[in-house]
Amino acid sequence: MKFAVIVFPGSNCDLDLLWAIKDVMGAEAEYVRHDATSLAGFDGVLLPGGFSYGDYLRCGAIARFSNIMSEVVRFAEEGKPVFGTCNGFQILTEAGLLPGVLKRNESLSFICKPVPVEVVNNQTKFTTEYDENEQLTLPIAHGEGNYYCDEETLKELEANNQIVFKYKENVNGSLERIAGITNKAGNVLGMMPHPERAMEELLGSTDGKKFFASILKNFGKVTV
Repeated sequence: MKFAVIVFPGSNCDLDLLWAIKDVMGAEAEYVRHDATSLAGFDGVLLPGGFSYGDYLRCGAIARFSNIMSEVVRFAEEGKPVFGTCNGFQILTEAGLLPGVLKRNESLSFICKPVPVEVVNNQTKFTTEYDENEQLTLPIAHGEGNYYCDEETLKELEANNQIVFKYKENVNGSLERIAGITNKAGNVLGMMPHPERAMEELLGSTDGKKFFASILKNFGKVTV
């Protein structure tokens, strides 16, 4: 597989994502600028964390209108894998590819630390390498990670098993401790924790490796 790591003005986790998928997992990957208009030749899209466009208006609200996002939407509609972490998750909700919104943390403070995260659905194409209810240690680094949706949307998320990750302890006030969700089709996933920052023991955890291994296993192209 060949991955596009989208780079917006203000992205600061693009290098982390490229390193995780390319150097650690051995897949092909390249940066693609926000003002590009094509994703031809790519098999998956990764949206990094950071502060796209300075987080003006709302986190991800301006990035959602970048040229490249029409191609990201096309990718999603075609069933190809699209993953967004932190600011990438915010962009996916602003683009309507995932339901809900990310609000200011309940504490109104920026939170940056490793936290325990539960895998509540290991049947998605992003999580098959994990055990059911496996507890991970993943870093978070956000000021607006408080996931919220209305009651009807929450019922849909639960009914469709779209809730994939939950915080063990509610660190930011998220509804039902939600840390990550998929779309109904299961090919778009957004989460606030950073699996790309948990790839080697030197960083304190390797719990992110199974996440990317799941993507490569389940979305990988079959060569005859």
